Amino acid sequence: MQFDVTSLKFDEKGLIPAIAQDATSGEVLMVAWMNAEAVERTIETRRVTYWSRSRQSFWIKGESSGHIQELVDFRFDCDRDCLLVTVNQTGAACHTHRRSCFYTAVRDGEEVELMKPMS
Repeated sequence: MQFDVTSLKFDEKGLIPAIAQDATSGEVLMVAWMNAEAVERTIETRRVTYWSRSRQSFWIKGESSGHIQELVDFRFDCDRDCLLVTVNQTGAACHTHRRSCFYTAVRDGEEVELMKPMS
């Protein structure tokens, strides 16, 4: 069956959440947004492309930082309203220069920083 981007369920702004996961370790790296064109660009180029809600423009992960996300697998959930992109991540995934955006946990009611920025 041929994939049709219009089969995905985008929100009222034309966006769908995309979870980026390291293809080797399974670590969740970040969550961002895609529109239909970002989905198509990602599949076509194998470079993960997101839609920046703040800048109202496309951004290819690593385009300016060099912290590239190479697409390994593109998946969507059973409701077709959330994406999972498994990637080969080069460098930090987070804009804070950490491997993952999920670097803070709550342990015994306290915030705990799980990782420091990468050098």
